[in-house]
Amino acid sequence: MDKEMIGIIGGTGLDDPEILEGRTEKYVDTPFGKPSDALVLGKIKNVDCVLLARHGRQHTIMPSKVNYQANIWALKEEGCTHVIVTTACGSLKEEIQPGDIIIIDQFIDRTTRRLQTFYDGNHSCARGVCHIPMAEPFCPKTREVLIETAKKLGLRCHSKGTMITIEGPRFSSRAESIMFQTWGADVINMTTVPEVVLAKEAGICYASIAMATDYDCWKEHEEAVSVDRVLKTLKENANKAKSLLLTTIPQIGSMEWSETLHNMKKMAQFSVLLPRH
Repeated sequence: MDKEMIGIIGGTGLDDPEILEGRTEKYVDTPFGKPSDALVLGKIKNVDCVLLARHGRQHTIMPSKVNYQANIWALKEEGCTHVIVTTACGSLKEEIQPGDIIIIDQFIDRTTRRLQTFYDGNHSCARGVCHIPMAEPFCPKTREVLIETAKKLGLRCHSKGTMITIEGPRFSSRAESIMFQTWGADVINMTTVPEVVLAKEAGICYASIAMATDYDCWKEHEEAVSVDRVLKTLKENANKAKSLLLTTIPQIGSMEWSETLHNMKKMAQFSVLLPRH
């Protein structure tokens, strides 16, 4: 079995390349266009890693314009077996406080203009139509390692949560924010979908470290979400996500993944209806 290789997609304020040792940069192209930026290759305690800034290293790409297909394809081509991502998010629950980490296990999709499949009929590298199951979007085994590690590090961490992904780039109206609460969403962001869906199609173990930065705008007597609020909280708490990655990744590297990866690949393969001949 190939050795694990970990792709890391860094979100806003959470994409510090310093976490990798022996860094080299690699600009790649894919059948789906160029990824957000160069792939930064390196190691974390002898585990091969590839870091990619979701919005570009200068943070120039808004959530709707991120080339999610190219990003996931590039990481897969590079040999990534796992993709662990970071994302800032708003909290829709009193008990999820700014600075808390959430290892999300479900999503609700409110995006409207994003390509969610590699099998779009335009690429010879992905022929057919793919109906990927999404009952369990995130890799439970990878999530478990993240949750255990967060506990060991003494971080305030919620072991599950439903992420609602909105199109953005605007934040929600108060009416939307309150509606999303009634739908059972715990946290809200702009990037989980379609990233997690494409990773599933690619047969990759995907997990997300969500960092709550604010209470969106539903909470009375609380400052509503704003960019400076988000960036301030991220700056104060980015080290939590960083230490979680630095401790989790060696742990993943020391585990046995062949069966998990085999099952992921099988599920991806069996989801594709090939053209009739």
